[in-house]
Amino acid sequence: MSCYFRHLNGVFNEAGIEVNAANRKMVKEAIHKLTGVGSSDCPAAWKKLKLHVLNDEKNRSEFVKKLRAEISRRS
Repeated sequence: MSCYFRHLNGVFNEAGIEVNAANRKMVKEAIHKLTGVGSSDCPAAWKKLKLHVLNDEKNRSEFVKKLRAEISRRS
């Protein structure tokens, strides 16, 4: 599940999110919601993350804020 998680450690750290077995699915669902990609299409989510989040500092900062808010809302 969500093999791209290993590449997002910096994003998770910036957002103050510790991914573990208990919250992994919730984090995945939040990422898919924020990327606008269906939850079963991990390659498409990873493609969007690489293009729009990891390669652009402004987009990364906005994504971190949105991810933090989404996880807080779901917790």
